[in-house]
Amino acid sequence: MASILAVDDSEAIRTLMKVVLEADGHTVFVKENGREALDFAKNHTVDLVITDLNMPEMGGMSLVSHLRRLEPYKSKPILVITTETADYKKKKAKGVGATGWIAKPVDKDRLLAAVHRTVG
Repeated sequence: MASILAVDDSEAIRTLMKVVLEADGHTVFVKENGREALDFAKNHTVDLVITDLNMPEMGGMSLVSHLRRLEPYKSKPILVITTETADYKKKKAKGVGATGWIAKPVDKDRLLAAVHRTVG
């Protein structure tokens, strides 16, 4: 199965992603903000990144942009998970390199479906 970096400032969302995805056989690394995730990504490569947009330290847009500059992450899938629904936000996320979008509130089935579509 896939190795996944899950980034969200909400402890409840991080826990949900870790529990659900590990139960599905994935290895999950959780980080609280974009800065922590970027520091992790500089030394570790995962198969998929799932990131919130609005976080302290470094938001999801900046994280995606920075990840795309790292050689191992130039083509890795990155999903954005957020309460934001505006089309311009989705276009901006795609513009900086996001692969897809998961709307919050997220449940187990939608999370798993998005991950399976993205990494099989």
